[in-house]
Amino acid sequence: MKHFTKLTALLLVLAMAWCMTACSAPKQEAAVAEEKPAETETVKEPAAEAPAAEQPAPEPAEEPVELIVFAAASMTETLQQLEAKYKEIAPNVKLVFNFDSSGTLKKQIQEGADCDVFISAGQKQVNQIDGSKDADGGNTEGLDLVLQGSRINLLENKVVLCVPESNPKGIDSFDKWAELMKNGDILFAMGNSDVPVGQYTQQIIEYYGMNEEELANAGKITYGSNVKEVTTQVKEGSVDAGVVYCTDAFSAGLTVVDQATKDMCKRIVYPACIINTSKNPDAAQKYLEFLQSDAAMEVFSAVGFVAP
Repeated sequence: MKHFTKLTALLLVLAMAWCMTACSAPKQEAAVAEEKPAETETVKEPAAEAPAAEQPAPEPAEEPVELIVFAAASMTETLQQLEAKYKEIAPNVKLVFNFDSSGTLKKQIQEGADCDVFISAGQKQVNQIDGSKDADGGNTEGLDLVLQGSRINLLENKVVLCVPESNPKGIDSFDKWAELMKNGDILFAMGNSDVPVGQYTQQIIEYYGMNEEELANAGKITYGSNVKEVTTQVKEGSVDAGVVYCTDAFSAGLTVVDQATKDMCKRIVYPACIINTSKNPDAAQKYLEFLQSDAAMEVFSAVGFVAP
């Protein structure tokens, strides 16, 4: 009996030991599992974007240009009006105008004044500085100031007889004007002899067989150094009549009573050219091309200019 009891006790001890071992195994596995570092999930990097297409470099802004334009006084309003239009086309170009009689402008150019473009109200003044002309062609001093190949006939104008608004002498035509002039009954305004409008007026006076010098000595003629001065005298009523371009008469709102015929005076063509001392001949050429465009001609024709 004692032997059985000892055996039983031994079996119980072994059974308890096995149970304890079996129970501790999962805990150890769990501990091992806890100690084992978790596998990190691989994060896929986004694919690198293809480099953007290279943009073309912006065109460099054009260099600023100051373009000096010498133009007949009769072009004052139209060229100033066109200035804004040209600024849209050539924003880098600053136009600097010098308006005066063509004779005065020609003299200034001859004396060395900075000028890129010259627009005259008559061929005579450009002929005088054009090296392609000889003495018979009007270049009596042998001047060579025109850039060859740049000269164009830009516009044509007309000469008209104007009177003050009240027209106190009842002048309604060149014929009536000539009659009153011969009788010494009126005071008349005209341009100086070195001004194109004055030269055209001289031709009209000669056409009617009158002597300008005698009329001037008799106090029947007053003079203007450019067409604007003649226009002002008529508008203010300080004279009974005056001869100006139709474009100036339009701009000043004068009363026009007659227009000179081709028999009375020559065609009034406005030549334009680039001066060969110009610092900006390319810009000057582009400006002349603009003045011949449809957009510019629309402005010119609105005041009475026509294409030659």
